[in-house]
Amino acid sequence: MTTEGQFQVYAKTAYYKGNLVAVKHMNQKRIDLTRDVLFELKHMRDVQNKHLTRFIGACIDPPNICVLTEYCTRGSLQDILENDSITLDWMFRYSLTNDIVKGMLFLHHSVIAYHGNLKSSNCVVDSRFVLKITDYGLESFHQAPEMDDSHALFAKKLWTAPELLRLGPSNCPGTQKGDVYSFGIILQEIALRNSVFYVEGVDLSPKEIIKRVMSGEQPPFRPSTNLPSNLEEVVHLMQRCWAEDLQERPDFQHIKGMLRKFNRESSSNLLDTLLSRMEQYANNLEELVEERTQAYLEEKRKAEALLYQILPHSVAEQLKRGETVQAEAFDSVTIYFSDIVGFTALSAESTPMQVVALLNDLYTCFDAIIDNFDVYKVETIGDAYMVVSGLPVRNGRLHAREISRMSLALLEAVRNFKIHHRPEQQLKLRIGIHSGPVCAGVVGLKMPRYCLFGDTVNTASRMESNGEALKIHLSSATKTILEEFGCFELDLRGDIEMKGKGKLRTYWLTGERVSSTRG
Repeated sequence: MTTEGQFQVYAKTAYYKGNLVAVKHMNQKRIDLTRDVLFELKHMRDVQNKHLTRFIGACIDPPNICVLTEYCTRGSLQDILENDSITLDWMFRYSLTNDIVKGMLFLHHSVIAYHGNLKSSNCVVDSRFVLKITDYGLESFHQAPEMDDSHALFAKKLWTAPELLRLGPSNCPGTQKGDVYSFGIILQEIALRNSVFYVEGVDLSPKEIIKRVMSGEQPPFRPSTNLPSNLEEVVHLMQRCWAEDLQERPDFQHIKGMLRKFNRESSSNLLDTLLSRMEQYANNLEELVEERTQAYLEEKRKAEALLYQILPHSVAEQLKRGETVQAEAFDSVTIYFSDIVGFTALSAESTPMQVVALLNDLYTCFDAIIDNFDVYKVETIGDAYMVVSGLPVRNGRLHAREISRMSLALLEAVRNFKIHHRPEQQLKLRIGIHSGPVCAGVVGLKMPRYCLFGDTVNTASRMESNGEALKIHLSSATKTILEEFGCFELDLRGDIEMKGKGKLRTYWLTGERVSSTRG
């Protein structure tokens, strides 16, 4: 009766002979094919019912001792009950309950005789929305749990009848009356859709619940039954199923009759019931899909917004389309560099959190200002701030004007900027500007950056490092372009020796004449 052939085992499923099956690993070091084990395997093969999962086979080769059964795609009853997004009307709940009763009724009249471990996680739902009972039979494959005080061990016992709890797991694996008690606990889960053994207004651990159930207190400690008045018969059935006196507990034949009696709404035929189940499940799925779609679109919007902050819009669109972003040459752009004079000394006298707060306040202010100009912020590194105009969208010769106006606005903002932890200290910004050709492209895969390359970048950086605090230092190339607009006030600084550049004639940008026409 052991399975033959190869199968690939996953976490809880496997492919056996091309079919997906459920796999339950057993905590056993060894199983010998004794006469009793062979009889158990034969009984599992012979038991066939649409409300019991079909036995596929068993593997007894250590350490992969496991049982293979029919796989049900909808998951366990416990999963469905705990999923708040799935709506279950009472017709659906009655139908699930009836499936359990039919399966247990067949099992109790079979050679296996009882389940012994009936709980909502051992009730699974197949693709046709039919509930089936699993994990029955094969006592030799189940090992008695170790005697410990773990939360998980007591949580597994919440469905176990009090008389079996008192005997201990090694003395009695299960009884038919014990199965009826377990069914009563499951019925309460189905009716209230709360956690197993839910007691209103009381927060008890599984261990505390088990101790109270075993104690035999009067009245017996049981879950809450606060259901509407029209469901009094359901409450009565629960209470009879988990009665302390075994003789008061009905058998599953009697339970079946009681369910049929008060479930008058289920008088429709099997096809109507199945169609209703499918319609309700489809409606639940539609709601889930709509909810997940909206969540996906919101996350997509956030991701795109972040991408547009990292890369130029046109470049980001190319990457979204899966296109390769080619490096591009630009004949004429204007580059802005700035940093804070004395930032190293200021950082040494401040806490790291104060430095972060300072830069965050400053760059938040800068970012709001540059939005008013046709520029693109390339990056910030520490106290260095780099901006360019004229790419990725070319704007003729306007790039020098846009950067110059932006520089004047930033300089004015810095003069009025207050350092929170040093309100008496003036923040001193040093600005350098240069115009010329560059090459631009996306560099990197893990965290792509839009970078500029060329001597223009180096010269702009030199203009900043050779400038002075609270002044805008610009090159002859930028000055030549600005003269075309005739509205900027420029002062000759002179010929300045720059590292790697020799002597360069530079200028100070001091302002813009208001009387000029701003285009």
